[in-house]
Amino acid sequence: MAAPGDDYDKLTPEQREVRDAADRKREAEEQAALPYRWTQVLEEADVVVPVPPGSRSRDLTIVLQKKKLSVGLKGKEPIMGGELFADIKVEESTWMLEDQKEVHIHIEKVNKQQWWPHILTHHPKIDTTKIQPENSKLSDLDGETRGMVEKMMFDNQQKQMGKPTSDEMKKMETLRKFQESHPELDFSNAKIS
Repeated sequence: MAAPGDDYDKLTPEQREVRDAADRKREAEEQAALPYRWTQVLEEADVVVPVPPGSRSRDLTIVLQKKKLSVGLKGKEPIMGGELFADIKVEESTWMLEDQKEVHIHIEKVNKQQWWPHILTHHPKIDTTKIQPENSKLSDLDGETRGMVEKMMFDNQQKQMGKPTSDEMKKMETLRKFQESHPELDFSNAKIS
C-alpha cells in the first residue's frame, strides 16, 4: 500500500504495476492468515469464521455489538474478536451457523458510503483505494436515480470533449429564445455566465 508522501507518484506506470502487484500479494497473504474470511459492498460486510466441525449454535459465544465483534466456543478463547472498524446496525446484522463448521455473520454498516480497510481494527488493512466495485446496471436503478446518473454520465462525457453540459445547453437555449423574442435588445457585448 502506498504510504502518503512516498515516491509512488514518481514511479513509471510499469513500476506502479509492479508495486501494486506486490502490494496485492502481501495484502492477500495477510488476509489469508486471518482466522476468518470477509467481503464487503458499500452498505454491508460478510464475515465467515470457521469453527470446529460438528459445532452447534449452543456451543458458540457470539458477540455482535455496535462497535464489537467476537466469535468463539463457550469457555475458550475467542477464535476472533475485537473492535470493529466502524459502527454497525446491530438490529439489522445477523449470524448463523452453516453446516456445523462455519459461522456466517452479516453486518449492516451505519455509514453506507464507506469502504472498510479491515473488519477488526487490530488486523491488517486492505487498500480501499484499489477496490473495484461490481458494476451495477442502470436498469437496476429506479427512474429518478437512473435519470440523475445518466445526466451525470452525459455531462462528464461532454466535459471531456470540451462541449457544454446539459445545464449549460439549457441556459444557451433559454438565452437564444429570449434574444429571438426581444430583437430590439443588443446582446453583442453581453457577458453571460
